[in-house]
Amino acid sequence: RTVKAITGRQIFQPLHALRNAEKALLPGYHPFEWKPPLKNVSTSTDVGIIDGLSGLNRSVDEYPVDAISKRFRYDSALVSALKDLEENILEGLKSKDLEEYLSGPFIVVIKESCDGMGDVSEKHGCGPAVPEKAVRFSFTIMNISVTNSKNGSVRIFEEAKPNSELCCKPVCLMLADESDHETLTAILGPLIAERESMKCSELLLEIGGIRRSFKFIFRGTGYDEKLVREVEGLEASGSVYICTLCD
Repeated sequence: RTVKAITGRQIFQPLHALRNAEKALLPGYHPFEWKPPLKNVSTSTDVGIIDGLSGLNRSVDEYPVDAISKRFRYDSALVSALKDLEENILEGLKSKDLEEYLSGPFIVVIKESCDGMGDVSEKHGCGPAVPEKAVRFSFTIMNISVTNSKNGSVRIFEEAKPNSELCCKPVCLMLADESDHETLTAILGPLIAERESMKCSELLLEIGGIRRSFKFIFRGTGYDEKLVREVEGLEASGSVYICTLCD
């Protein structure tokens, strides 16, 4: 007897079914709002994978061969990461004896990382493999806290393994050398502009059936020293700690 006959479930799904399921897991699926709206960023929330250079929307299957960068819109990626932590947020409120209907604002500390991935070339057919360098920009939600009238600021979530790949959320992937500052600037420029705009706004997102507000604090603890020389001290390559001396 087959697995389907016993369980009633089809193990190997057709591609279109997988694509539909995938959409719910990728950024761009959940509706949200910014108050005030982000400057120079579209209010549309159903934005999935976009071309890192042109900014055009692309599906997973329709990427041109000459594309050198794919990314998510930064705010959509943050929303997707928060929805992944929906149960943790609700459990955190419960464990700290806080009202489950608290609307916030919740303060979210983000650790950003940007580092070269080395040679990622693949050999196609005959001949030598073409050397290809890649750079990845990603983030990790380090902790989430909320202000309570009785106890002040209460931390309801803290990432237990902040350097783990499991909690590291990719935002942008570039086929470029980390020393190629012109290409990095062209691709990361819009992404950094989105981040700067988010610092001055509140995210409104439904968590546990209730619309709640979130504010973000961005830290550059994961930047590679060679990549960004200005980031020094503890706030550098892969540190678990967050240094605030320079703030």
